[in-house]
Amino acid sequence: MKKLFLASSFKDVASLLPDFAKEDLKGKTVTFIPTASIPESVKFYVGSGKKALEKLGLTVDELELTKATAEEISDKLHKNNYIYISGGNTFFLLQELRKTGADKIITEEVLSGKLFIGESAGSMIASPNIEYAKDMDSPKKAPDLNTFSALNLVDFYPLPHHTNFPFKKAVEKIISKYESGLKLYPISNTQVILVNGEFVAVENKK
Repeated sequence: MKKLFLASSFKDVASLLPDFAKEDLKGKTVTFIPTASIPESVKFYVGSGKKALEKLGLTVDELELTKATAEEISDKLHKNNYIYISGGNTFFLLQELRKTGADKIITEEVLSGKLFIGESAGSMIASPNIEYAKDMDSPKKAPDLNTFSALNLVDFYPLPHHTNFPFKKAVEKIISKYESGLKLYPISNTQVILVNGEFVAVENKK
């Protein structure tokens, strides 16, 4: 049964993860993919996400897709207990996931029951298609990307940073443009989308 924890800002909702995982996180290892942040000038959330995971007792095993070998990618994604994809540029992230074949391994692992944690771009990548992210991220940062078809782990479209600076206007624009045609799930930085099999709920930080 698939389990996904899809956040806007992981550090703000990290306290909700242990209950959702329904197991002791201490001693578990998470494959941490920071690749989406590479073309971005603002990257503080990568360090914040790592710290929040470590605070929960998890061991963080970083996997930077642009530098890893095919063997490393396969080994870490298969071996480690959880998969975490950080925020950044959604299009660049999809480009690198496809280039390395990590997209297929992640999909297989999640469909087999491995817990997937997404933050911002890492949450949007779980949708069927990321074209809707154009008003938030620039596709120009992914010149080798020839399709917007994403991981398709969920049948809806996570929309992070709803009501939060500096993305407030971009999110409103995406909602007005796509709400009639796409199943959008707007979440603020203090909310998380919890997917447990077919069950989907939005939870607020307590």
